[in-house]
Amino acid sequence: MEPLFVPPGYLTAHQVAAQLGVGLPAVRQLVRRGQLPRAGGTPRQPYYAWADVQPLIRARRPRVPAAA
Repeated sequence: MEPLFVPPGYLTAHQVAAQLGVGLPAVRQLVRRGQLPRAGGTPRQPYYAWADVQPLIRARRPRVPAAA
């Protein structure tokens, strides 16, 4: 169930999972490891700052080898 209101610049757990290409359990693990702080919401329906998600997206991109 998605929260009724998420402020602009924030993502729900489902949206974070979709951006990262992972499932909700992986998002919960990122939170537990301290890699993704919750920005608000409720314990059952948290939301996350887009600025905190962007570095995770960049880190997950496949690295392209440099041309020789």
